Amino acid sequence: MEVEIGVVGCGEWGRNHVRVFGSIEGCTVRLAADPSEERLQFINRRFPEVTTTTGSDDVINAKDLNAVVIATPTGTHYSVAKQALEAGKHVLCERPLTLASGEAEELCELSESMGLTLMVGHVFLYNPGILYLKELIDKGALGSVCYMDSVRTNLGPIRQDVGAIYDLASHDISTFNFLLDDEPTQVSAQCGYYVQPDCEDMAYLTMEYPNKVLGHAHVSWLSPRKVRQLTVVGDKKMAVWDDTNPSEVVRVYDKGLLEPAYYDTFGQFQISLRDADVTIPKVQMFEPLLRQANHFVTCVQQKTQPLSDGHHGLSVVRVLEAAMESLRDQGRYAQIKREPPIAS
Repeated sequence: MEVEIGVVGCGEWGRNHVRVFGSIEGCTVRLAADPSEERLQFINRRFPEVTTTTGSDDVINAKDLNAVVIATPTGTHYSVAKQALEAGKHVLCERPLTLASGEAEELCELSESMGLTLMVGHVFLYNPGILYLKELIDKGALGSVCYMDSVRTNLGPIRQDVGAIYDLASHDISTFNFLLDDEPTQVSAQCGYYVQPDCEDMAYLTMEYPNKVLGHAHVSWLSPRKVRQLTVVGDKKMAVWDDTNPSEVVRVYDKGLLEPAYYDTFGQFQISLRDADVTIPKVQMFEPLLRQANHFVTCVQQKTQPLSDGHHGLSVVRVLEAAMESLRDQGRYAQIKREPPIAS
């Protein structure tokens, strides 16, 4: 089955989708849409085999397409994705899936009723370093996870359609959920408004997962340094992912607590720490966006469930919604509606 794709939205990320899907065997990018003539001129120059249009409806209604990639502003994701699904097309939608969880729920139900693939572009689930961390956690190499701490900062780009929480923290929420195979029960959020009065430029989110596992995320558009780091602390070992250092993308630290010795008196008691080797494993590098695109094509062709399917996207939106609720409540914890367990 040939996957015939139309791309809606040809900004910086949309044109990357045109590039990667155009390089996959069994997949052809036929049509790209954007209201900007300048963006379409770039597509025409760089990808002359792709037809361009200013109307997204041309992509939605095209009879020769069976899949649509959506890379438009977040507020339009719901309407464009709904139209594409109703037109019988498989959908890869950039993250976050929607602004509101009710919209995301509707898209999940619609895709399932139509027998169509709905996948969300949570690209860090296809990152080689994150996948290596997942492998470490799943095989118990780090022990039980105690907490995770992420930093995602840079100087810009500053968006106007959503704030830093929906823009940046959606990555970290998705990654935390993926690594833990779980969803948080509550979230606390604090933020700062420095450039735009109604759009947060930076934020701190603390999420509590079952078994008292904590996930903390620091995101910012206003930082002098580009940082993409994630620290996972287990009760046996610890690991750090650094996406800006491809030669040492993951470090594993053999550090942690030792079993406390027996002491006769309280005054003799001390907490003992283990401080041993630091390992820099060899991580096979690849382009996450291309891996994600290949996965989407495979899921469409083989009718399999995507790693970042609609329900994964929905769980992220629920956390984002609760984080905004926490902001309105001066940073108090907000409870999160969780996905019901899948029946075995």
